[in-house]
Amino acid sequence: MAYLKSKTLFFTTSPRTPLKMIPEIEILEKYCAGRVWNADTQVEFIKRLAEGKDFQGEGSAKEMAFSARDRINRAPKALGFVDLKPVISLAQPGRQLISGKRTEEILLRQLLKFQLPSPYHKEPRQFEGIFGVKPYLEIFRLIYELGTVSFDELMIFGMQLTHYSKFEEIAAGIRQFRRMKVYTKASYKVFRGEYLRGEVEKIYRNDIEEGNIKTRESKEKSLDKFVKTKSRNLRDYTDACFRYLRATGMVEISQRGHSLSIMPEKKKEVEFFLNNVDRKPIYVDNEEKYKEYLFDASLPVLYSDDRMCLLRQASELFGSLEDLTENTTEQLKDKIDEAIQSKKIEILEQQVRDLKEYREYNDVMEIFRDIKSDSLYDAPLMLEWNTWRAMTMLDGGNIKANLKLDDKGQPMSTAQGNTADIICDYGDFELAVEVTMQSGQRQYEMEGEPISRHLAKLKKETGKDAYCLFIAPKINESCIAYFYALHTVNIAFYGGQSIIVPMELDVFISMVEQSYRAGYVPDSDRVKGIFEYSLEQAKAAKDENEWYAKIKDKALNWL
Repeated sequence: MAYLKSKTLFFTTSPRTPLKMIPEIEILEKYCAGRVWNADTQVEFIKRLAEGKDFQGEGSAKEMAFSARDRINRAPKALGFVDLKPVISLAQPGRQLISGKRTEEILLRQLLKFQLPSPYHKEPRQFEGIFGVKPYLEIFRLIYELGTVSFDELMIFGMQLTHYSKFEEIAAGIRQFRRMKVYTKASYKVFRGEYLRGEVEKIYRNDIEEGNIKTRESKEKSLDKFVKTKSRNLRDYTDACFRYLRATGMVEISQRGHSLSIMPEKKKEVEFFLNNVDRKPIYVDNEEKYKEYLFDASLPVLYSDDRMCLLRQASELFGSLEDLTENTTEQLKDKIDEAIQSKKIEILEQQVRDLKEYREYNDVMEIFRDIKSDSLYDAPLMLEWNTWRAMTMLDGGNIKANLKLDDKGQPMSTAQGNTADIICDYGDFELAVEVTMQSGQRQYEMEGEPISRHLAKLKKETGKDAYCLFIAPKINESCIAYFYALHTVNIAFYGGQSIIVPMELDVFISMVEQSYRAGYVPDSDRVKGIFEYSLEQAKAAKDENEWYAKIKDKALNWL
């Protein structure tokens, strides 16, 4: 049980992407179900997770147990996907989540039930009365009422929505912020910074006046450090809120505007739960009743559970209800899902056609410029998506991105791990494409070994020759050395030599530009030629620096 000692909302930051819960709770059930959740099972869970090769880092048993609690006690437990008392088990929503069917609907139900306070999150006596809210429900309401809510607006004001009775006050604060922004003579960065500091100092006025401004993370005791720490926490929680809301499929994000809005196609569904889900927390002091409610996968009732609403939606999709009226509610949902998926496939096929004919060339290049200037909300996601678009333009292969897309074919979340970001099938060979915004030594630590493993997996699964292209704004020297060495060493675990070509984003962009200006579609032999050349140069070069310079020059003149 956690205690509410904050004066603002908080949202689970672990895992950062909600769908990453799926493989982790599967492992929890497979190896730990029916046992007590303690240090022993926590360490075993992390060890089993590490066997899946998606776990980063290692440490003492104490740190491993903490890491397990960080992964399971937060989102999976708080959102009702797992039950840890008296023994470990998957709750009904958790079983539905790992089934992979209608995951967005399942996640939405659980987010709408998350409440503060609850038997999982109790208020100490000195904090009583601060909380009385279902956070995700009220943030949905804020977005719906205001039309759109920016990241900064949610960070500065939305995180203060600790009680549903404060809704109008928070909405008014955002409107005032927007008016002041129009009239300020300062830059937006300065304006935002001053506004944020003012709100943080207002929230924590009593602590500041009493001198309670020391933070856990630092020995330094100063007002500036205190405000910066609280502001950073607000930013982290806002980012988590954005990602979990986006994963429901109910909202769309403006990457350039750093804002959320309700998807027009989902407006009726959002209106339904805003009008029908009780805003007050329930069973605050009754854990047994609360768990019954939290683990009931049919609650709260959504638009998609109302038969008349489903028939209306089906009528809009199919133009007729002929042969549908006799279907059960679940059958209707399946047919609607199939129709939406079919439409999504059509959208993606049209995107591919437009890309192959270079109709999206200017937009692709503009997004690359936005990524480089760090002006997008989620640069790693957009780099992965835009690289898939660029690879689709470059040649005639079958290019598949392993990211999650919404019903409009727009990116929602990055690849879930244990596979390459993008896989290109060229018939007689395969190409894995990995992208990252990481730089420095962390790039090598996070990307080096997993990339070679993903390439080995691709070789094994396809039985073909396979290569890998690794793209980042800047390539770390350790990565250059590691990939160079893999060219020249036969490692059975990696399926022999691993031909991985590191490439700076600017060089890859130049390749796309050359392809656009060439006036013809390069064939797969041109692509393969880069990797064959890389292998030749690795054998001939005196060191990794000479090899890297040669393949960079080759890429800059690949046509």
